[in-house]
Amino acid sequence: MTSELVTASLLASLAVVMFGLGTTLQPRDFRRVLAEPKAAVVALTVQLFLLPVLCFVLVTAFGLAPTLAVGMMVLVAAPGGTVANLFSHLAGGDVALNVTLTAINSLLSLVLLPVVVNLSIAHFLGAGADIGLQSVKVLQVVALVLAPVLAGMWVRHRYQHFTGRIRRALNIVSAATLVLVIAAALISNVQVVLDNFAAVGLVALVLSAASLAVGYGIPRLLRVGRKQAIASSFEIGLHNATLAIAVAAGVLQSQEIAIAPAIYGIVMYAPAAMCCYLFARR
Repeated sequence: MTSELVTASLLASLAVVMFGLGTTLQPRDFRRVLAEPKAAVVALTVQLFLLPVLCFVLVTAFGLAPTLAVGMMVLVAAPGGTVANLFSHLAGGDVALNVTLTAINSLLSLVLLPVVVNLSIAHFLGAGADIGLQSVKVLQVVALVLAPVLAGMWVRHRYQHFTGRIRRALNIVSAATLVLVIAAALISNVQVVLDNFAAVGLVALVLSAASLAVGYGIPRLLRVGRKQAIASSFEIGLHNATLAIAVAAGVLQSQEIAIAPAIYGIVMYAPAAMCCYLFARR
């Protein structure tokens, strides 16, 4: 499979995932933050400001290769997704808050992604690196994220009963797409993956576990309700690996940068499942 075909497949897969996400959203999801501002504001603050710092500290401390470090930073700037909503549901979290956070994060990522990506590339790869999210590429990210989400929201609004019937199928397609995207990113760089899996896998495991813990602990310290804290934990701890891979391989045109989010997409399920079990037991 040529690199052009792989890139096109990644972008098409992301469109499917973001469209499926859009069918779960409604305008009231954005308004819900006004009704429960504390839980949403705390979660968003942690995700937007604390998490990039945490990731930067980890990739620096573990001494990841520059392209892999950039890949982790791209990942941490990506919003949560439907996987976070599913784990929150299984653990007894406030899924409505998850949906609200996903909706808002999807929009905020249009600003956060270019900032984090460009700063990371400048720091790890040097100011003279020939990749980055310049204005044209930023517009590509907007089209990749916003257009399919808005299309999904419009379809849900216009054909609500239809989307209700096909939502299960969309969830299955989105999950299968995630697997295929990760597999494509891994297979196209087999040797790089084998050489760096231990280091990246460890960083991804620590990042996921720490994000889940911070996402739950800080809201609880600030007296946010337990169900809302569980929702915050999964929203902050589970990132949209599909989006990160598509931005790395499709927009930045770097398969190497896509390696880290691809490995994260595999590793993240272990700490997420453990947290889900512990939350559900209580």
